[in-house]
Amino acid sequence: MSVTRRTLQYADLDAVIADAELLLTKGYDKTGNWDLAQCCLHLTQWLTFPIEGFPKPPLPIRMMLWMMKVTIGRPKLNKYLAEKAFPTGKPTIPETVYQTGGDPKEAVAKLNAAVRKFQAHKGDVHPSPLFGSMTKDECTRLQLVHCAHHLSFLVPKM
Repeated sequence: MSVTRRTLQYADLDAVIADAELLLTKGYDKTGNWDLAQCCLHLTQWLTFPIEGFPKPPLPIRMMLWMMKVTIGRPKLNKYLAEKAFPTGKPTIPETVYQTGGDPKEAVAKLNAAVRKFQAHKGDVHPSPLFGSMTKDECTRLQLVHCAHHLSFLVPKM
């Protein structure tokens, strides 16, 4: 029997944590390439960047990101927020891609800590290298879409 990727939309970041904990407790089937630890560690970093700052990519990548930001960045952000979905197979910062087989319990705990830190943050968020300046609400909504994208590839066992 083949497993189908889930369709997910989270109401808030607490729902993300609840889902990650469900996957940890019940187990899951993968419909993509990443396991729970990989997803949670990746999401942890992306929740941290808007608060602590984004990594500085090499100059050619910075130039490409700047060009994208000033041309298609805001329209792409608006599309992702409106559709509440990310396309699959898009590249990401290599440092946010983890090896398979990490400790899922530790990864879920790190995700939980990153969510709490993100939720508690009261200041402005750092501009995205691709999307530019965002409000905290826009950034939160983007995080929800990003979390749903990755965790949708993990289907809880019942």
